[in-house]
Amino acid sequence: MSAVAPDTDDEPSKTRIPPPTGSCEVVLTELCSALFTSLPRSDQRRKGLAYIRGLLGAQKRKSIRNIAALIGGQATEQSLHHFICDSTWEWTPVRRALARHLASTAPPQAWVVRPMVIPKAGERTVGVEKSFFPDLGQVMNAQQAIGVWAATEEMSAPVNWRLHLSRAWLEDRHRRSQASIPDDVGVETLSECAAEAYLEMDRGWDLPVRPVVMDARDADAAIIVRKLRGARVPLLIRVSSTLRLGVSDPALHSRAEALTAHQIMGAARDMRRPVLWKERGPETDARTGLVAVVRVRMPSRHGRLLLGHAPRGGDLYLLGVGDNDRRWPTELWLTDLKDAQPAALLRLSRLIHRVDQDFIRIANQVGIRDFAGRSFRGWHRHVTLASAAHAVAALADTSGELSYAS
Repeated sequence: MSAVAPDTDDEPSKTRIPPPTGSCEVVLTELCSALFTSLPRSDQRRKGLAYIRGLLGAQKRKSIRNIAALIGGQATEQSLHHFICDSTWEWTPVRRALARHLASTAPPQAWVVRPMVIPKAGERTVGVEKSFFPDLGQVMNAQQAIGVWAATEEMSAPVNWRLHLSRAWLEDRHRRSQASIPDDVGVETLSECAAEAYLEMDRGWDLPVRPVVMDARDADAAIIVRKLRGARVPLLIRVSSTLRLGVSDPALHSRAEALTAHQIMGAARDMRRPVLWKERGPETDARTGLVAVVRVRMPSRHGRLLLGHAPRGGDLYLLGVGDNDRRWPTELWLTDLKDAQPAALLRLSRLIHRVDQDFIRIANQVGIRDFAGRSFRGWHRHVTLASAAHAVAALADTSGELSYAS
């Protein structure tokens, strides 16, 4: 999974999201009435609404102190801190309600899985540690989390989060106790974390089946594919040129050994076909390119090819994408959407860019990365309510009421 370079956190550069007015107030009221049905007490529901208002309206960093200063008499800083860090309400039902609300009001075309990097100065915040980020080419002290976004070509909003915790965190009893990490949180790789971020939604959230789209070039794509296919989840995943696959396409000579995705597409050069697609938008021109599709199979966990019958869940297809020049391919995608046309797959893949754009212009502005506490539960409650604030701004934006600086 391609690590996302952290956007600037300089406070003067932040676009201020205006406080809710007009139809934005209607969106906020309607959304919160759906979100907080699981909260047992009326004071919790009031504080949840107040916190989202603060995320939408507070200037500078969206800390508990700044939110409390904005909402004034509705809640003190101490009571807000308790509500986020020490209260008993569960975030999973709130996220499930958010996902269902978006599924009915802005039905997603895909669930986009996206990493989030949160730079930190200290060492006590839950999950923070020094890691190397390939996209940045440097080691940073940061938290790493995975978000799942409900995405359409017009808007996107995060609905679930999974904080990646390393073995160093989970096997240190003192640090684990200080951060109040639940006993059932176990060690997993970042790739496993990415798959589980969606799969925990797939277990009982009662959401529409949509493809999972993600960039897995810097991840163990084989682990992600196996986990998603084991749950029979449709997928469209960008993979690295070095991913090894078996060829099962009759148009190419079958090989006993696995080849890299780049080698397979090199052999499929004569299978390229022109494709024309148009991304939505009043000023978007039609785009052209070259595409080749090859039927492939995953090697076993030990690297051996699974010969003969197709693996459980049906065929996989490697999609190569290139421009009308000598470079081939420029992108490689793995999918099991066998009935989708290449142009439709390309449009679906571009939802990653939609999410990246909305992360910068909305999520970052409502403070998705601004939680300054140290606790596991506090982090999850903050990003849950920040996701709700993002949804309010995004839904109001689609109605044309809000505008953001570019």
